[in-house]
Amino acid sequence: MSFKDIFKKSFLEGFASTEITTKTVLVALAIACALALYIFFAYRVITRKTFYSKNFNISLAGVTVITAALILTMQSSVVISLGMVGALSIVRFRTAIKDPMDLMFLFWSISVGIICGAGLAEVAVILSVIITLGILILDHMPVAKAPMILVVNASNLDAEEAVSQVVKKYAKHFNVKSRNMTSSTLDLILELRTAQGSALVKEVMAVSGVTSASLLAHDGEVTF
Repeated sequence: MSFKDIFKKSFLEGFASTEITTKTVLVALAIACALALYIFFAYRVITRKTFYSKNFNISLAGVTVITAALILTMQSSVVISLGMVGALSIVRFRTAIKDPMDLMFLFWSISVGIICGAGLAEVAVILSVIITLGILILDHMPVAKAPMILVVNASNLDAEEAVSQVVKKYAKHFNVKSRNMTSSTLDLILELRTAQGSALVKEVMAVSGVTSASLLAHDGEVTF
């Protein structure tokens, strides 16, 4: 017997086919479906404050079940598993992931499918519980409040100093982000944090030469 035959025999014996019964398949897919439904509702609840895509949410549930079925199939034969590796290598996810949370849910769905397909349902359940608790805890942790943007339009070119004096009364720190001046108008954009936005805008409007003032808040990225 040549070295090639010995290597081939040891390789096939090391990756012997596993007999998958119908009961095993049904139980694994049932658990995967239950966890997929859980991920579906978790994504819907957690993303209530952001842009929600129902199609993406449905795909999360589908990916969990499909992945579980693939892992079950790959356990049945080493030949099929190698074929699937080659076939799946040409599959590309072309839709851009715009939100990091969407990427986390996508990996969560794939991981649950793999774990359920491997017959470790307890690990998948524990993982889902830990991920949910982690998201809820981190989401409620106090973070720095996003700064507000004050937009001031004035017909008086010397109004900046008066506006700055008013802003100092309501905000400890502020930054002039933009200063646009023409022959007869002045446009200012200031970044600040204040809890008295209404009073600030009213007093800015009382400054001589100010024609309009807008205070904008946002929930985007925060610079510490």
